[in-house]
Amino acid sequence: MNTKNVKFSNNQNRGSQFDLIRLEELFLRKEMDHSPEVLHKVEFYIILIIEEGKGFHTIDFIDYQCEPGTLITIRKDQIHKFIKGKNIKGSLLLFTDELLVSYLEEMESQKTMLLFNELLGSPRLQLLGSGFRDVLEIVNRIKEEYFEVNDSHSLGIIRSELHILITKLFRIKAKSEKIDFGKKYLSEFVSLQKLIEENITGTRTVRDYAQMMGFSSKTLNSITKSIIHKSAKEFIDEICTKQIKRLLINTKLSVKEIAYRSGFEETTNFYKYFKRQTNVTPEQFRDVT
Repeated sequence: MNTKNVKFSNNQNRGSQFDLIRLEELFLRKEMDHSPEVLHKVEFYIILIIEEGKGFHTIDFIDYQCEPGTLITIRKDQIHKFIKGKNIKGSLLLFTDELLVSYLEEMESQKTMLLFNELLGSPRLQLLGSGFRDVLEIVNRIKEEYFEVNDSHSLGIIRSELHILITKLFRIKAKSEKIDFGKKYLSEFVSLQKLIEENITGTRTVRDYAQMMGFSSKTLNSITKSIIHKSAKEFIDEICTKQIKRLLINTKLSVKEIAYRSGFEETTNFYKYFKRQTNVTPEQFRDVT
C-alpha cells in the first residue's frame, strides 16, 4: 500500500494559505486525486470539528471516536484517514506553517505548534457546553467571511479569527488535560523532539542527542521524564518506531530498504527492534494496516 502525499491547494483563494471545507462535502468531491477514506499524509495543518453525527478518524494508526463537540488536531506530515460515519457533519480548517510564521507572532506560533503536538496530549479534544458553543461561533464567523462576504478584507479577518480560535483551544486543552505549557524543560523538550525527528535515521543513541543539545545524558532523561514521563531512550524509540510505521504504510519499499533507510545496517537487527517495539513483524504490520 502506498499512501498519497497531499499538498496544500486552494483554488478558491490562491495564495491565502488557508482553506475551509465542510466535512459532508469532502466525501462528495470528484476532483480529488485521493480518497479521504484511505490513509494519506498531509503537508499542512488541520483542525476538524464535528458538529453532527458520529464516526471515527484515524491518525498515525490510532482510531479516535468522533461525535458532536469532538475537535481533532492533525499536524503536518501525519498520516490520517476519515472513517465516514452516519449523518456526520462538521468543518475542516486547513492552513500551512507559512501562515503561522508570516502572520502570528513567534510566541503565538509556538503555542500553535504545542497545540498540535500529539506527544503533549491527545489530538482529540471533546468540547462541552459553552466551550463548544464558543468554538462554533468562531467557526461560523469564519464561514461567513469565507463563503459569503469574501472581499478584500476577508482573509485578514479570517486570520484574526483563527488566532482567537487557536488561543481558545490552547486554553481548553491546557485546562482539560492538565498540561502546564509553562512547565520547566518544555521548550527543551520540543527542541529535542525536532532534533530526533530530523536525525533519527542517523542515530538512536541518547548520548548523541545529548551532545547535539549540549546537555548530559542525565539532563536529557530529566527533560523527557518531566514532560512525558518516559526515559530519553523510550522517547527516541517511540519516534523511530513511528517513522518506520510511516515508511511501511507510505511507501512500496521492501523491508530491507526500509531497514537501511531507518539506520539499520543489518535487517535482522531491524526485525528484532521493530518486533520488540510493536509485538509484530514489519510484514504483519503492513498487512493489517
